[in-house]
Amino acid sequence: MEDKDKTDEPNTDNFQQETTLDLNTDENIAGTSHLHENVAENPDSEELRIALQEQKDKFIRLYAEFDNYKRRNARERIELIQTAGKDVISALLEVLDDCDRAEKQLSQSDKLDQIREGVQLVFNKLRNTLQARGLKEMKSIGETFNPDFHEAITEIPVQDPSREGKIVDEVEKGYYLNDKIIRFSKVVVGKSAS
Repeated sequence: MEDKDKTDEPNTDNFQQETTLDLNTDENIAGTSHLHENVAENPDSEELRIALQEQKDKFIRLYAEFDNYKRRNARERIELIQTAGKDVISALLEVLDDCDRAEKQLSQSDKLDQIREGVQLVFNKLRNTLQARGLKEMKSIGETFNPDFHEAITEIPVQDPSREGKIVDEVEKGYYLNDKIIRFSKVVVGKSAS
């Protein structure tokens, strides 16, 4: 019966050997590392600590450089937005001066032909100034309606079948700036009369 009592009790030695972990709290039990080992004795740990510190320094410097880059880029972008139209506005100041002179002449002169000619010169100067800055007028009348370039305001019936689907009238001109559409043409499109 004494043998039976021994077999019923669990064997603690086998249990501890089966559940051993890599980290042991008892230095008498087999394992790869113990809590009582002195980690500082490893000569490679100092080299690793120095390498880790160098990597941290590199990271901090890189982060600081990137942060400075973001700030500088944001500041330059704000300056660019604030002064983007400076060249165009400066060029249009000459046209504005001509408008002022034309307005002065309108009040002093009774000669309609001279006034008309002067105003036409001011308009031509304005168009030429804007064209020199990359503005180009979009041709629409007589063209086939294309929603990529035109905005249809309305459709009107046309008698000629060849004008069906074509632009009959232009309410507002469209413009390109350096070959990019900045304003769509607002147009009237012809449709069949039936």
